[in-house]
Amino acid sequence: MVNVGVVFAYVIGIVLLFIFARLFLTPLKTILKLVLNSLMGAAAILLANWAGSLFGFHMALNIYTAFIVGTLGIPGFILLAILKLIFK
Repeated sequence: MVNVGVVFAYVIGIVLLFIFARLFLTPLKTILKLVLNSLMGAAAILLANWAGSLFGFHMALNIYTAFIVGTLGIPGFILLAILKLIFK
């Protein structure tokens, strides 16, 4: 014999689980996207340092520069290159 109250409690529990999962996964996706962009920014800085070694150009690679280049893309890289040249 199936108790309706128990089935109703399980249904409510599953619905609440899905709601909380959605609430917590949205910020995690944003954080994961920022981390992946930062890794791509770090790769771009490494590539620029490799190519820039022929010309004597070197850009610092740290979490801040990787985040800026990863988030802003080419304009972020140009910004950091200009700042590097100004504050040499």
